[in-house]
Amino acid sequence: MRLPIYYVDAFAENLFQGNPAAVVTLAESLKTTTMQSIAFENNLSETAFVSIRSMPFSIRWFSPLVEVDLCGHATLASARILFDNHLPPDASQVNFSAKRGSLRAFKKDDLIYLDFPAEKPSVNEQNAALARALGAEPVELYKGQDDFLAVFANETAIHAIQPDFGLLAKLDCRGVIITAPGDRVDFVSRFFAPRTGVPEDPVTGSTHTLMVPYWAGQTGKTELAAAQLSQRGGRLYCELRGSRVFIGGHTKKYLQGEISV
Repeated sequence: MRLPIYYVDAFAENLFQGNPAAVVTLAESLKTTTMQSIAFENNLSETAFVSIRSMPFSIRWFSPLVEVDLCGHATLASARILFDNHLPPDASQVNFSAKRGSLRAFKKDDLIYLDFPAEKPSVNEQNAALARALGAEPVELYKGQDDFLAVFANETAIHAIQPDFGLLAKLDCRGVIITAPGDRVDFVSRFFAPRTGVPEDPVTGSTHTLMVPYWAGQTGKTELAAAQLSQRGGRLYCELRGSRVFIGGHTKKYLQGEISV
């Protein structure tokens, strides 16, 4: 079996920035074990598998170690490939069916936006194990469906965090988001998910479903500019629309090839 594969830098202003995702388009079914093996072989934070037989398009995401329930950057990358290769030239949106329900991506100016469900953060008691893993005590701590959200005072504190990934992997969560007000944007973040095989994710769209409602409440703004402070870095353009979060970004295609399975 031969499968098309694409690498796309998502939330990237330029090539070699943002978060690289692999996108595999499927004209027929593929075993879950094969998908996981391909994701492990790719060794990117996520590989998306998109069925082009169904409408809306069925999408699944795999880290090198596990299948994940929601992934932003690989959905953004998938939308770019579908717009370029599988939809009419005048198409402005693409619909997905996923574990978390119906998802949408749409074009606006030169960006592609994700339309994801907003997640309200719930206050969590300070967690000594989390603080030890991060090497710093957050000002506030919240819990979402998948991740902890640790809030710090400023951008400098986010840059300074040097986590113990072994301790982070023992926490009962997908990963830990650290966030603070930004110097040049509304808020900044980093994301650590060693349990999924991703010690630090370059840019994470899905964490913004939790952060955008939080920072909208703190700032009183429904349109927010965000930056993820990984080595590669990434910019996100976010809007809170009721129970939905729009997460926009640029995409840069890097590679097109074929897998032989």
